[in-house]
Amino acid sequence: MSILFEHVNIVSMVVKNRFVRSATQDFLGNADGTISEQEIDLYRTLAANEVGLIITAHSYVQHPFGKASVNQNAIYSDKFIDGYKKVVQAVHSFGSKLVIQVSHAGRQALPDGGFTPLAPSAVPEKSTGIMPREMTEEEIWQVIEDFVAAMVRARDTGCDGVQLHIAHGYLLAQFISPYTNRRKDMWGGSIENRTRILEEIMKRARFQLGSDYPILVKLNSTDGFSGSEYLNIDDVLYTAKLLEKLGAAAIEVSGGMRDTRNVMSQLNIVRPEQEAYFLEAAKAVKENVNIPVILVGGLRSLPVMEAVVRDHYIDMVALSRPLIKEPDLVTRFLKGQERAACVSCNACFNPKGLKCYYKNS
Repeated sequence: MSILFEHVNIVSMVVKNRFVRSATQDFLGNADGTISEQEIDLYRTLAANEVGLIITAHSYVQHPFGKASVNQNAIYSDKFIDGYKKVVQAVHSFGSKLVIQVSHAGRQALPDGGFTPLAPSAVPEKSTGIMPREMTEEEIWQVIEDFVAAMVRARDTGCDGVQLHIAHGYLLAQFISPYTNRRKDMWGGSIENRTRILEEIMKRARFQLGSDYPILVKLNSTDGFSGSEYLNIDDVLYTAKLLEKLGAAAIEVSGGMRDTRNVMSQLNIVRPEQEAYFLEAAKAVKENVNIPVILVGGLRSLPVMEAVVRDHYIDMVALSRPLIKEPDLVTRFLKGQERAACVSCNACFNPKGLKCYYKNS
């Protein structure tokens, strides 16, 4: 049996295998942010096909400033709890685990939201040309409270854990990057200051949730740009070690932002040597922490996934686009298929709904 089908412990959570469905925006939510029947069916299908750990599409913690896209799920109010309870029930019925990802869009807020987006600093968002507004001290503290309240709501759904989204150019990633955080106060400048918001969220969340409830994080390893003014690996490792100290249960390593989308979701991954493009960063994180490390980014073939786990580089493999093309991919692996059918064309980045739009599909 492949090493990928061994169980993994994440604090109190026992996952039946090493496969993770990485958080993937599905554009299937109801207009008011509640869970739709289509989403329940989606998560049920993934669980029925042996995905050990399923991380939901990011759910925004503050309305309206935290919303990133149309039909995005929300968790800024107790009214969203019941919908997630149905997802939990569907996933648990097949023995899989469910983690809810919580996020705030920051400068990447929905462009037609009718407001000026909030951000650590007023740095224009290149893909839209929108200039965000620098957050006040009061607004930063409010976001901290909103994240903690959302994490408590996630726990109250009965899900197995919560994941803080500190990647892909969303608000928490904006704070840790010197490119998007140019503040001169206690929230900016040194890496100690730029991670202060994470420290405040984690401390308060741990007080509310206790020491055993799994808090996972998705961490950016790069902004996607080169240069001293951008996020570097030293900052990433400092942040990873801090998060472990604060009680993070596992770290998923990713990278990129909307300004550099093709870094986050690289195109035309068709050969084994193109896969696992965040592996070097994940290896560095693994060498500096003692909690499970999850790798996402271009994983397509079973032998590559097995190798990075067998060689002790990572603990779990996370998939996004391949599970859009083949929601039953893990079942296919069990039956002998060795490579995902996904060709990394990114046609699935489509607000019409989560499906593969590859012309030859």
